[in-house]
Amino acid sequence: MTPSCNRIAPRVLLSLLLIAVLAGSGCSKGLFKDKEADEGQPVEELYAKAHGLMKHGNWNGAEVTYRRLVAQYPYGPYTEQALIETAYAQYKAGKQDDAISSIDRFLRTYPTHRNTSYMYYLRGLVDSSRDTVFLQQVWRLDPSRRDLATPQQAYNDFQIVAERYPNSRYAEDARARMANLRNVFARHDLDVALYYLRRTAYVAAADRAKRVLETYPQSKYQNDAVATLAAAYTGLGNQVLADDAKRVLQQNEPNHPYLRGDWPDYPSNLRKLNPFAGEKSALDNEKH
Repeated sequence: MTPSCNRIAPRVLLSLLLIAVLAGSGCSKGLFKDKEADEGQPVEELYAKAHGLMKHGNWNGAEVTYRRLVAQYPYGPYTEQALIETAYAQYKAGKQDDAISSIDRFLRTYPTHRNTSYMYYLRGLVDSSRDTVFLQQVWRLDPSRRDLATPQQAYNDFQIVAERYPNSRYAEDARARMANLRNVFARHDLDVALYYLRRTAYVAAADRAKRVLETYPQSKYQNDAVATLAAAYTGLGNQVLADDAKRVLQQNEPNHPYLRGDWPDYPSNLRKLNPFAGEKSALDNEKH
């Protein structure tokens, strides 16, 4: 490198550094300017601004503005509505933990508020959405094979809406979501039953299958649970109970693959060696 190049390089680096500093200070000034513009504004105008940001899908901007409203006007109907919409904005922005904290705070502060049913419903939505994180979208992981503590909390909140507020506008959808979650829970137990069945732990398989039928009646997996019972009783050598289970299955779903000898269809062992294959159970291979 020539001496002239050595003299130019530091100047270029210095210029780039100055541009970065000025740009950063400009952004900071913009943020401070925006905050200062909100200070002292009437509560109606602050709420209108935040609500407008919500309409345009600017969830983070709406959350910030609602927080400024609450800080300046800690009491009143606008504040209550701002707290509700803050939780919704956090939910839409994917900030599940923040949304749960906001909802819990609201329920503690306003336990008899007219929108209490909505907050329970929203908390159920937030907990339900925790299963759509990036890795599960990419690897298609089945929520029934995850830890069910969060879906159970979602179910509890939807149940509160359906039972305590049966006439609310959220009750019907809450009941539908409860039904979907019951299917998730039923599938979880049935996957466990099939795991035991594959390992010839027939008593454990039968117990899990009976749990599906007793705990989650009318789930979409009830006939699979009956088929699992038939297979488990056959493995135990109890032909009387196995025939009873087959008879029930024949009545409820005469085309079930178990009756053709095609069920359960477990994934091959080679699939487990493929790190890109995702998770799969015998229930994924059903061909009804």
